[in-house]
Amino acid sequence: MLVAFSVAPLGAGESVTQAVADAVRTVRESGLPNRTDAMFTTIEGEWDEVMDVVKRATEAVGRHGHRVSLVLKADIRPGRSGELTGKVERVEAALAQD
Repeated sequence: MLVAFSVAPLGAGESVTQAVADAVRTVRESGLPNRTDAMFTTIEGEWDEVMDVVKRATEAVGRHGHRVSLVLKADIRPGRSGELTGKVERVEAALAQD
C-alpha cells in the first residue's frame, strides 16, 4: 500500500520546518520506501508498518505544539509493491508515447 500524508503542528507559529523535519526523519529511519515533496511524504509498505510510521511521525510533530493536523491518503492494492516509483514510471511512459 501507498500512504501519502502531511502532518503539521497547529499553533506553533508561522514556520513548521523543524516539526516537519522531525516527521520526515521518523519516516526515513523506518527503512520503508518513501519520498517527500513540497506537500506530502509518501510511504510504501504493509498496512500495520505504514500506519505505525504515520503514528510515530505524528507524535514527533506533536512535540512541537499542542495540536496536530494530519492529512492522509491511501492506495490500498494488495499484492503490489514497487508502486512508489512504478506509478510514476507508467505515467511517464504514456507521456513519452504522445
